[in-house]
Amino acid sequence: MIAWLAFLLAARADTTPAPDSATLDAERLFTIDYVIERGVTAGGFPGASVAIGRRDGTVWLRGYGARGCADQAHSAVDPSKTVYDLASLTKVIATTTAVMILYDQGRIRLDAPVARYLPKWTIGKRAHVTVRDLLTHRSGLPAGRELWRVPNPRRAVLKTPLEYTPGDHYLYSDLGADVLGFVVEAVAHEKLDAFVSEHVFQKLGMKATRFRPPRSWHSRLALTEAPLGRVHDRNAAALGGVAGHAGLFSTASDLSIFARMMLNGGRLDGVRIVHESTVALFTRRAAGHRALGWDTCGGASCGQIMDETAYGHTGYTGTSIWIDPAHDLFVILLTNWACGDDTHPLPPWAALADVRADVADIAEAATLDLGPLARPSITLRSEGERGWHTSSVSLPR
Repeated sequence: MIAWLAFLLAARADTTPAPDSATLDAERLFTIDYVIERGVTAGGFPGASVAIGRRDGTVWLRGYGARGCADQAHSAVDPSKTVYDLASLTKVIATTTAVMILYDQGRIRLDAPVARYLPKWTIGKRAHVTVRDLLTHRSGLPAGRELWRVPNPRRAVLKTPLEYTPGDHYLYSDLGADVLGFVVEAVAHEKLDAFVSEHVFQKLGMKATRFRPPRSWHSRLALTEAPLGRVHDRNAAALGGVAGHAGLFSTASDLSIFARMMLNGGRLDGVRIVHESTVALFTRRAAGHRALGWDTCGGASCGQIMDETAYGHTGYTGTSIWIDPAHDLFVILLTNWACGDDTHPLPPWAALADVRADVADIAEAATLDLGPLARPSITLRSEGERGWHTSSVSLPR
C-alpha cells in the first residue's frame, strides 16, 4: 500500500490541494482514497462522498464512483452536488435537532410524558412513556412494523402497543422516532419538514437538504432500490415521505455545515440554532451507549480511536456521521450501498462496515494534534476483505 500511496500523492500533487499541514497529516488523509476506491472496485457500493473537517471548516471533501447502481451509466459523484437518501441519519439531523430546539425554547420537557403532547397516548403503559424514553429507544415500542400494508400509517404508529415496560429495556425503534416527529409537529404546530427547514437548514444555508426531493433534483440523486426521487424506506414513504425515522436527503457538503454547527456548540457564522448546553446534554451518554437521539462511539462504524465522547449515527442506505468534540473532528461518509434490484442484489454489508471504520480511524489519526511518535498506527480492515464476497444478508429497513 505504501508504494501505491506514494504514486497517488505524486499523481495528484498538481491537481489536489493538500490539507492544512499545520493540523493534518496529509499523507494519512490521502489513504482515504485508497480505502474508498478499494470498496468501490470490490462492489461494496457504487459510489461515495466523504467529508472531514473541524469546527472552523471542511478540510477533506471528495466524491468517488458513480451515483448509479452497478452496470448503470450515471455521472460521477460530486460531494457538493450528489444528494443521498440519509435513511436513519434523519433521526438526528432532523428529528432530534427539532426536539433540541423545542427543548431549548422550554416547549418540550424531556421527562414529561409523551401524552402531554399527544393526548391519544394516555392509554395503558403508554401513559408512562417520556420524551427521554423515546430519545434513548427505551419506550417499549417494537423496532417497527409494516406501515405500507395498512390504510392509515400514522394512526397505526400511534396505536402500536408496547412490547415491554417503558424505561426497562433498550430496543432501537423506528416507531419511537416517528412518535417523536409527531410530538414535534404537535408542539410546533407545523409539519416536521417545514419546521426543520425553517429553523435549521435555511438558517445554516443547507440548500441541498430536505425531505421529498423535487423532480429538479433527480439528476443529482444517488440511486437506491427505490424509484427515483422516493425515499428508500417503505415506512417513511407510507407516511408521505416525511417521517421521524427516515426521509431526509442531503449532500456531504451540507452535512459538513451541520457538523460544524454542532462542534461550535450549536452556533455557526453568527447563527445560533441551539445553546451550547443543549448540545452537550443531547450528545453525552444518557442510557447505555445511547445519548439523547444520538448514538455514542463504541467501535464499529466510528472506528477504534474515537472514544465514548464522540457521537453520531448510521443509516441503512449506507450513510454515517461521527462528530468527535474531544479532537475537534467530524467524519461523514455517504454511500448508496442500498442500490440494487433482482439482477443486482445488495452487496455484503461487510465491505461498507470495514470502509466506515477505516475512514474514521484514518481521519482521527490524521487530525490528532500529536507529534509523529505519538500518532497511532492503523490496521486497515478493508485490506482483509473479510466477508466482502459472500452473499448479502437481509437487514431491517
